[in-house]
Amino acid sequence: MSGHPGLALTEDSPQLAERLGDFVSRAAALPDVQAAVEANHDDNRWWPAYVQDWRVRMAVAGWSSRVSYAMVGTYASVVAGADTLGWDPLTRLNDESLARLVRPIGLPAARIRYLRSLASFIDQAPASTVGIAAANPDDLIASLATGVDGAGFNTAQCAVLYARGYHCGIIPVDTGMVTKLAPLIGITLPTGAAAYEHLRKLLQPAVTNRADDYRDLASHLGYRITIPPDAAPAWFVHLVLIYFKRLYLNRPRPDLCPRRPACPVLLGCGCSPARDTW
Repeated sequence: MSGHPGLALTEDSPQLAERLGDFVSRAAALPDVQAAVEANHDDNRWWPAYVQDWRVRMAVAGWSSRVSYAMVGTYASVVAGADTLGWDPLTRLNDESLARLVRPIGLPAARIRYLRSLASFIDQAPASTVGIAAANPDDLIASLATGVDGAGFNTAQCAVLYARGYHCGIIPVDTGMVTKLAPLIGITLPTGAAAYEHLRKLLQPAVTNRADDYRDLASHLGYRITIPPDAAPAWFVHLVLIYFKRLYLNRPRPDLCPRRPACPVLLGCGCSPARDTW
């Protein structure tokens, strides 16, 4: 199987669902991945549950871009500061005060531009476009990506997910998922910014269509998390993928199988490097 090229899979592809399910089953069983998912599933360190205003959630989700994992504590302090202020006082801050708030996470000018542009977008957009409860998520993500300075598809995905809540069914896709995770699973993506949305739209239905399997997986592995009964486990799958990527792909481990994804073992299998992978 290791000689197969990557395939341009469709949203309803059984092969995609099988590949993703097999990969998530292996990744979720890794103890360090499980620990990271459990620590961030019910109350995420990056996007904490205590923030209630969806506009503040959109703002701080945008600010999480280009913040390293080592700075999560610093970022959490910035989130707390923004939440304490509230949306209207936050947007009324002058640039100097805003810079003082966001400077600990770097790129203050870019953070300010994003907030100003987001506030303008929210003020000017029709209610149907920004109505978090009613708007079509694909349309909302596309509108944010094109209408907010510094957003892009990944930031827009994160902003809409956090605004709607962890279990809204959105699976945000970052650069590492496009460049490292998708090839590992065997997914061929288009080049450029379109890859983020393409991968998101592949992953989400693959999870929704096998929601019970992922629920059973979390239960079988003893995950101490709460998945609402009326929600697909998209948030669970997202966290498994993102933490596997951070722990095993950002700095690839020497025991990571070189013949992935064909090899049924991710770590320590003893395979020799293959010339071709899926």
